[in-house]
Amino acid sequence: MTQADRYTLYGAPGSGATPVHAALTLIGAECTAIDVSPWEGEHERNKLTVVNPLQQVPALVLPSGEVMTESAAILIWLGDRYPEAQLCPAPDDPLRARYLRWMVYVPAAIYSMYWVRDEPSRLTPEAAAQATMLTRTAERIAECWHLMDAQLQGDTPWLLGDRIGMLDLYVAVVSRWTPGRARFYREAPRMAEVVRRVDAEPRLADFWAARYPFAPGWGSVDP
Repeated sequence: MTQADRYTLYGAPGSGATPVHAALTLIGAECTAIDVSPWEGEHERNKLTVVNPLQQVPALVLPSGEVMTESAAILIWLGDRYPEAQLCPAPDDPLRARYLRWMVYVPAAIYSMYWVRDEPSRLTPEAAAQATMLTRTAERIAECWHLMDAQLQGDTPWLLGDRIGMLDLYVAVVSRWTPGRARFYREAPRMAEVVRRVDAEPRLADFWAARYPFAPGWGSVDP
């Protein structure tokens, strides 16, 4: 770690910025968080235009001043930037292909659904159609978690081995979104054990409490 390793991260607690912030915490890099909630309306989205014209989070300002967006890309980059943190398989590791597959699967199959869910009116003005869209996207998300869980290989404490990694952080955060952890636990029993370990990771205890706390009953009932 060098004096230059300072980052600015745009994104509200519980958003797609959260696994990035968690990763920076494990890495030990300095991070200034700027809370922006684009799903709360145009005023919030306008705050992001200067760093991300798509008005989405996360947006990470690197030590060089360059801006990175897309949560999976940021996590993959950070894992490679800080190999000493051992948060991802190295490029020549046999697990690298599996790592890249699932790191892209999460945003492509699951995370992308929330752009629709945040504001269904983006795609249809009809209230009945919006309600149907919310129901069907929730079911699709649950199905995608189930399919991922069924295809994961190995009998290890973490998704890709014996150490916590970027994929574990990513799944742990996104699995707290709709349709909720209770449904996730049913659909993805192997990953359920892993995300519980991420929740209990001692090095992240203060981070979770400050940035994405586990309020009483938070995971017991489907939203």
